[in-house]
Amino acid sequence: MWWFYRKGPSGFSGASTAEEVTAGADGRGLVAVITGASNGIGQETARVLALRGVHVVMAVRDVSAGIRAKEAIQAEICGGAEVDVLQLDLSSMASVRRFATEFGSLNLPLNILINNAGVMTRDCTRSCDGLELHFATNHIGHFLLTILLLENMKNACQDSGIEGRIINVSSSGHIMTYPEGICFDKVHDPSGFNSFIAYGQSKLANILHSNELSRILKEEGVNISANTVHPGIIMTSLFRNRTIVNGNSQISERPCGQGILKRYRIILQVPMDCKLCR
Repeated sequence: MWWFYRKGPSGFSGASTAEEVTAGADGRGLVAVITGASNGIGQETARVLALRGVHVVMAVRDVSAGIRAKEAIQAEICGGAEVDVLQLDLSSMASVRRFATEFGSLNLPLNILINNAGVMTRDCTRSCDGLELHFATNHIGHFLLTILLLENMKNACQDSGIEGRIINVSSSGHIMTYPEGICFDKVHDPSGFNSFIAYGQSKLANILHSNELSRILKEEGVNISANTVHPGIIMTSLFRNRTIVNGNSQISERPCGQGILKRYRIILQVPMDCKLCR
């Protein structure tokens, strides 16, 4: 596992924690929206951004879980933390639109958008809009959310002069998809459903979304970057419906240093490296 501790050009390694990556960063005056922020990667991201002074808006499906996560964050941070909790079900387009409206009513600028939430199921399930659940939640919901919040972010970066950041949390699982790439017919008619391929297709869509959005923003001369990241295999509730790697099974407790099956405190560095220092 020596390679896991080998530092890259950034000066960090796979064993670096979010607190280490953001040490010395000053996020005061910045606002971040984080989806799936009530547990796992999203909660740790929210915690450390709040620790650095960022005003965090936790976009969560379960509001009661979000409130508990908020209270835990505020109890930990001396002097308190600016944290709001808003309900968001990414599988529902109506819920995404409602969230965008509610966020707008807060009259906050948006500097950082971290599209982190996701699902991984075994069964062929449709969203309330009739779409295959993986694609609806992992891609379409975040795609729509980004579009609805983008104008706010453009105005924020223009007014502040600080680069905006859009981060889509994808997966190396994007390689497990159809040979021809995105099959939109499977989104509407998921016959012959394969859960791994459905998940992989949604993660491939995350990457294509970031690539095209980045190209458009550069062409427009907008000071916003869009990136996709792979967090590694981290034992979160994403795996609660999988038996091969289950977040509630003994495999999550198996000793592995800070290695491949990392727990919540060891988090992907890229979402946290948001150029908070001004």
